[in-house]
Amino acid sequence: MSKTILITGAATGFGRDMAETFKAGGHRVFAAFRDIAGRHKTAAEALRALDIEVVELDVTDDASVEKGVGAVLKATDKALDVVINNAGIATAGISEAFTPDQVKVLYNTNVVGIHRVLRAVLPALRARKDGLVVNIGSIVGRVNFPFFGLYGGTKFAVEAVTEGYRYELSQSGIDVVLVQPGAYPTSMFEQIRLPSDTTRAAGYGAVAEIPGKMLETFEAMFASDSAPNPHDVAAAVAKLIATPKGRRPARLVVGQAFGTDAINEATAPIQTRALEALGLVHLADVAA
Repeated sequence: MSKTILITGAATGFGRDMAETFKAGGHRVFAAFRDIAGRHKTAAEALRALDIEVVELDVTDDASVEKGVGAVLKATDKALDVVINNAGIATAGISEAFTPDQVKVLYNTNVVGIHRVLRAVLPALRARKDGLVVNIGSIVGRVNFPFFGLYGGTKFAVEAVTEGYRYELSQSGIDVVLVQPGAYPTSMFEQIRLPSDTTRAAGYGAVAEIPGKMLETFEAMFASDSAPNPHDVAAAVAKLIATPKGRRPARLVVGQAFGTDAINEATAPIQTRALEALGLVHLADVAA
């Protein structure tokens, strides 16, 4: 059955692949990203050529989100089925060497950005008592990699935000799923942000050289014949969309797990017991 789908961060990487994949699968797709007439003009033109509807939307800006989502809701008569929060940025390096302003940008994009989009779309979804929200997290939201701690912190936050929304929206008939990809060769790695306070980083001596070596290792892996295929994520989300409401998992690992799948399995019964203790276990099941 054809769905109407909104994807943020759809100019490149997972977002663009999802937009193209879902359109090819017969869905109506709105690809949302910023600067569609400037830096991402070529991407916008390429997507439009595939009959994908392009929307200007910057997840870090309240007015841009409201305007972009408003345009989608107007074009669909508020009949939006799926919202995929994919937009995000990544960082790697000595945590102390990132300035507070850099960290604010990171959290404003990866965490507050999701909240902005959900506040904009949820009234329409709740009115219909139906819909699917997919938040793109990361395995580093469960397993902490050295030198990726600040980025991982945003993804740990997305874990909590997503689960909270899953419970709160379940009785409105809305499914919420967190997808946890491993490392993939996408533009996010190409555009990874490094700490700007190089003086602080230099104070760590040889330890400060490790992040660069880690990134080189990832780059070599991505350039090899055994590189993971980023399309795994689009394929996994396509299956989620096709899965009936109420039968979708709360979390879905895609790619190399580094133990994230084991953590998911181990913590699920603990979370259930917490709901039971609160007398809220019914919130774990989405209403039909």
